[in-house]
Order: sequence, then C-alpha cells, then structure tokens
Amino acid sequence: MKQRSLKKFNNKETTIGIIGLGYVGLPLAVEFAKKYPTVGFDINQFRVNELNGGFDSTLEIEDENLQSVLTAGQPVNKGLFLTTDINDIADSNIYIVTVPTPIDKFKRPDLTPLIKASETIGKVIGKGNIVIYESTVYPGATEEDCIPVIENISGLKYNEDFFAGYSPERINPGDKVHTVTKILKVTSGSTPEIAEKVDQLYSSIITAGTYKAANIRVAEAAKVIENSQRDINIAFVNELSVIFKKMGIDTMDVLKAAGTKWNFLPFRPGLVGGHCIGIDPYYLTHKAQEIGYNPEIILAGRRLNDSMGYRVAGEVVKLMIKKGHKIEASNVLIMGITFKENCPDIRNSRVIDVIEELHSFGCNVDVFDPWADKKEVYEEYGINLKSELDKNDYDAVVVAVAHNEFKKIDINSLRNGSGVLYDIKAVVDKELVDGRL
Repeated sequence: MKQRSLKKFNNKETTIGIIGLGYVGLPLAVEFAKKYPTVGFDINQFRVNELNGGFDSTLEIEDENLQSVLTAGQPVNKGLFLTTDINDIADSNIYIVTVPTPIDKFKRPDLTPLIKASETIGKVIGKGNIVIYESTVYPGATEEDCIPVIENISGLKYNEDFFAGYSPERINPGDKVHTVTKILKVTSGSTPEIAEKVDQLYSSIITAGTYKAANIRVAEAAKVIENSQRDINIAFVNELSVIFKKMGIDTMDVLKAAGTKWNFLPFRPGLVGGHCIGIDPYYLTHKAQEIGYNPEIILAGRRLNDSMGYRVAGEVVKLMIKKGHKIEASNVLIMGITFKENCPDIRNSRVIDVIEELHSFGCNVDVFDPWADKKEVYEEYGINLKSELDKNDYDAVVVAVAHNEFKKIDINSLRNGSGVLYDIKAVVDKELVDGRL
C-alpha cells in the first residue's frame, strides 16, 4: 500500500463521533482515541456505565487498554469520552456508525438500528461533516436508505453540505490476533475527494493498510459477499457430513485427507450462527429478490446451515434410543451456547436450535458455558446456565462449542454408563464419542 500524506487529519481539526459501542464500535473508538479526540455514543446506559468504569464485558478490549484512553470529559487533543447524551457528539466533524444490522423473524433485513443512528446524526451533523457507515448492509443501503434520513432531519443536502463514506467492519469477535488495526480496511467515499479523505483517516490507525474501493456500493457489496462466501463453503461441508454419515465414513477423516492438497479450503462442518455469517447472506438475497433475481445457491446454503441444529438433535435422540434410553424426561447436557469458541458472544447462536428440538422430544436440557454471561443468556433465550458440572448424570452430552476449557475436562465422565456423547466440534477423541458431524 502506498503511503499517503496525513496532514489533512490531525488532532487539532478532527473530532470523531462513534455511534454504537459494541463489538465493532468500541475497538474502533479506542484506536481512534489514541490519536484524535473521540466521543463514543450508545443508547445503552448500562453499557456506557460499564465502559466508563474501565471494563468491557465483550472482552474485545483489555481493561488497561480501555482505561488508558478514557477521559473524564470532552477530549481536547486525543482521548475517549463515552456518553448517552446526543449533545455530546454535536461537535464532531466525522461520524462513524457501527450499529448492528439484524434480520427479523421472517429473515428480512431489519434496518431499524441503522435508521435510528441516521436520525441521531441528522440532529447534530453540520456542514462539511462526513458520516461513515461500517455496519454490514446490501449494496445501496447507505445512499438509498440512510442518507435520505439524514437529509430530511438535518435539512442539509448530500454531497453539497455533508458527505458520506462506507468502510465495512471486519472484526472477528474473540480473535486476539486479527484485531482492528491488523485487518486490512476497505474504504470508500461519496466523491473522489471524500474517498481519499476517508482512506487517509483509516490509514492513520490501521497498520495493516487500506484498500480504496471504486465507490460506496462496491464496498457494501464486497463486505456482504465475504460472509456469504464463508456461509456457502460451510454449507458444502455440512452437506458432505450428511452424505458421509450415510456411507459410514468419518467426515473429519475425509477433510484431513483432502486437506493435504495445497489449495483445498479448510472449512469444517458445524452450526452457523453469530452476527455475521448467519445473517449477512439474507441482506444480499433480499436485495437480489428486490431487483427480480432469485439467488438459488446462497439461499440453498442458508437453508442447509439453518437445519443443522435440528439434524444434530435428531441424531442424538436416535443414538439414545439405540442405547435403550427413554427419551421422555431424559437428561441432556449441552456444552456451550456462544456462537463460537472462546468468546462471550451469544448473538444468533444456533445452539438454541439443538436445545429447542431436544425440548420438543421431551428431554430435560442443562446448558453449561463458562464464557457466556448468565443474565444475558436468560434474557435472550430464557435459559438458566449451570454453574457446575455433575458427573455420571446425563443420558446424553452434546459438545456444541469448542471452548478451550472443554478440552481440559473429562467430558466422558459427565454421561452415565450408557449415555450418548455427541461431539459437534470434534473436541473429544473420536474413539470415545457415539456421534459427530
């Protein structure tokens, strides 16, 4: 990446307002705060209080790192001020939106957080300001859905009075290696000049470099296909696991053998959830259908991946029946409810599909996860997490998440003598398990 002059961005003339302080917004705010006066805004008072106390419950930012940039009031040269008061971001000249983009119960894009954030910015944005969106969307959402909201509320005209950019987030929750500054950043702007300014801004904190996309729609499209591609690849190996199981072949053995070829992609079967891979494809398919095209491959992959939790539960029940267990009122332990290993994020975890299907068979289901927040899990899923594990107590044990802690536990001892051990994530020695994907 070529070096660009940063003289247009310095801490005397640049004040950054970050809208949304979750998994994406907080790490970004902390890095910007090391160079610029930065104000982080969130509507969640509990979250802001927690962060102002120097603690991040998402565990994305270490307490010492967060505390090193926090300021007691509005920062002057650099530093981070966190607030729920919209007036505190009014002096910003660059606004960055990092709110969630979920789907509704019909798997349609829910732009409510994005529209609300745009309304907030519309109330405070000034002439010459730039608003940059990082939330994953379908191509066109920034300029067709968000910018008109800002124009309507502010009374300012797009690309005359204020400008826009899009720089998709690439945060990988729980990943302590590929952190925000170490991931190459795609940037874009609403005019060539603004595109250069946005690129310079991110270049000042992203050590991995930046890539300036042709325009905002290209940057939006690039982001949404990143996770769609992963979703389709995982769907492929999930389908392979179904086929090979019917053949009596161990899928992981097949993937290890195939993986000896240099260009074989190392995807593994499993539950596909989280805030990105299980959601982003629906943004792309929604837009495709809106313009008159039915995306067959992407939706087929989504259907297959969405079915895996129910398939796992069915296989567990069949194995229990083979071992002579009465299914009604049987005791099953699910190990892990976060959407991925070594991370407290429970958003869109598809482990819940396994749990609900086992409940439908009449099973009593306990859930244990040392990473997940008990209060959050109860509020989201109505589940009381177990604090301790009971040995020899379960008719079936399902390893759903590959937390490092689980690799140190004698999982085999948790089931009763004839209990079933099912390993979704290939954590346990395959000689000890009754089934796995």
